[in-house]
Amino acid sequence: MSKSVKSLLLNFVCFAVLFLVSRYVLGQYTHLSGVWKPITAFVISTIISPQFKAIKTHEGEKIFMKWLFMKGVKEIK
Repeated sequence: MSKSVKSLLLNFVCFAVLFLVSRYVLGQYTHLSGVWKPITAFVISTIISPQFKAIKTHEGEKIFMKWLFMKGVKEIK
C-alpha cells in the first residue's frame, strides 16, 4: 500500500471515529434535533481531527501528521 493511500485512510478513520463519538455525545447531552446533530458533529470532527499528508522527500515518501492539540508536525513511521 502506498503512503498516499495510507494517509488518506488514516484521515478517514480518524475523522469517522471522531464523528461517531461527537454525534453520540451531542445526542446524549444536548437538545439538538434533526439535521443539526450530524452537521454539528461534522464541524467538530473536521476541526478536531488530525491531518495526515504523504510528502515526497529526498529519502522517499513519508507520512506527516499535524494536529490541533500538538505543537509542530510529527513524522509517522
